[in-house]
Amino acid sequence: MAAKPVIVIDPQPRGLDEIFEADVRARLEALGELVIHDGAGRMPAERLERHLPDMALLIGQTDMPKERLDRAKNLRAIINVETNFLQNVDYETCFQRGIHVLAPSSAFAKPVAEMALGMAIDLCRGVTAADRAMRAGNEKWLLDGAAGCFSLYGSAVGLIGFGDLGRAFAPLLAPFGCTVKVYDPWLSDHFVKSFGVQPASLDEVLSTSRVIAIFAGVTSENQGFLGRRELELIQPGSAVLLMSRAAVVDFPEFLRQIEAGRFRAATDVFPDEPAPAGHPARKIEGLLLSPHRAGALPDSLYEIGRQTVADAELILRGLPPLSCRRAQRETVGLSRSKPIDEK
Repeated sequence: MAAKPVIVIDPQPRGLDEIFEADVRARLEALGELVIHDGAGRMPAERLERHLPDMALLIGQTDMPKERLDRAKNLRAIINVETNFLQNVDYETCFQRGIHVLAPSSAFAKPVAEMALGMAIDLCRGVTAADRAMRAGNEKWLLDGAAGCFSLYGSAVGLIGFGDLGRAFAPLLAPFGCTVKVYDPWLSDHFVKSFGVQPASLDEVLSTSRVIAIFAGVTSENQGFLGRRELELIQPGSAVLLMSRAAVVDFPEFLRQIEAGRFRAATDVFPDEPAPAGHPARKIEGLLLSPHRAGALPDSLYEIGRQTVADAELILRGLPPLSCRRAQRETVGLSRSKPIDEK
């Protein structure tokens, strides 16, 4: 009888119970011999080294430089269950040897898109601002209380970034009859148009949209690319949603423009998390705050496990993965899950 494939599971910062439902865990266990580290931190190096020669799958964020890959002769895939691509893997060696490097990144897309829609409606209509005013006893009624508000119906919407998050958000706008323009330098116009949205330059998206949703991930090339010049292109009175990474904007300038009343905004992300108690964002009117919880649902985490196991099953059958996002030779070296000056 052939030996079962060895699957090394080193899932930190995830816990096994938070990403694998019972039935999905059972499917994973049926795939092979599991070597699990579910304690604090990453798997101890000496334990990992023992299993490198037999390892068929690696599920986690484990460092995989070339010297480890050279010993992992049976490795077919690395699946990062934090859902990003870190610069701790020798990607070129993986590409040369046909080792899939995957991330179940779309697991958070629908919940984040749903939250973004709710935040957009809130900013357009001033829902939570009116609630706070009424609780404080200084509300204004009827048209006086709707000053500066507008309807999302028929509004021009701009998306900056059209990856998993942007593609999940765009269909939610269909009932509102919005025109949707997209800026994403990593995509072709033909590809963008296939989703029923219009490709546009960054300046066009910023200057012509009444609602702007920022879904761009941070790379080595775009940190802080939305600075003062770009933010000043935004139409006064617009609504801006920061839903991906704080590092893509000049965050202090972003706050200054909101505080000056140029536009209203919402943010689910901050340069440092948790945000300090004295962070100036906490006191700015016109800024809707969310403590990085847009994708934070138990089912989002379970979706990580579902995608991971679905692709593991395919890979061990000799078939290509379908659910997770693959690292691409042309772009993975640019990916950053944190600002460049953070470790």
